[in-house]
Amino acid sequence: MTAPSEIDRTPKSYADAPRLPEGERVDVRELVRGTTFEIEIGHGRGGFLIERAAAAPDAAILGLEIKRKWCAIVDARLEKRGLRNRVRSFSDDAKYALPRLGPDGIFSVIYLHFPDPWWKKRHQKRMVMSNDFLVQVARLLAENGELFIQTDVHDRAIAFEREVEASQLFRAYGDEEGSPHLAENPYGARSPREHRAVADGLPVARLRYRLKR
Repeated sequence: MTAPSEIDRTPKSYADAPRLPEGERVDVRELVRGTTFEIEIGHGRGGFLIERAAAAPDAAILGLEIKRKWCAIVDARLEKRGLRNRVRSFSDDAKYALPRLGPDGIFSVIYLHFPDPWWKKRHQKRMVMSNDFLVQVARLLAENGELFIQTDVHDRAIAFEREVEASQLFRAYGDEEGSPHLAENPYGARSPREHRAVADGLPVARLRYRLKR
């Protein structure tokens, strides 16, 4: 059963937002279909999902979003565009959803765009990035699978880099040997936050890692 989270306090009007099926294990192959599988955690308004669907027409893409409002809106947009057979949005907290997803080693890329806007100490427990999260990412990634993280907050970029390195589950896969940093987004799609940052000339830290095997 899905654990309680912020989504339970969302207005009743979005109570019908898509949720992952019940059960201890959820097979993503029964939710989306494609040659490869990708997942975006915290998709917000869904711009990246739609752009990535166009850039990678053979990829099946799963989106997790804690806010029911955006999940309902994005999933309706996907249906209108005829994409719901291979791209879906589900309103679930990644901390509880990832351990239920399977099979192991199915995702080629896991995206985490501009996560964790929690600045107060009492909100730190809401942060997605943690060792437990990285253990689940490593379990779900295929051989040479990629973890891609973006943030426009310098201190967060440093913290994310340290957390990933400390896990010893991934190797840096950036522009230069031994570094996870990328100058550009290589996936042919941008989240709304990234579009704004680029338009405003704000620096974006892009970190890419590959799973160690």
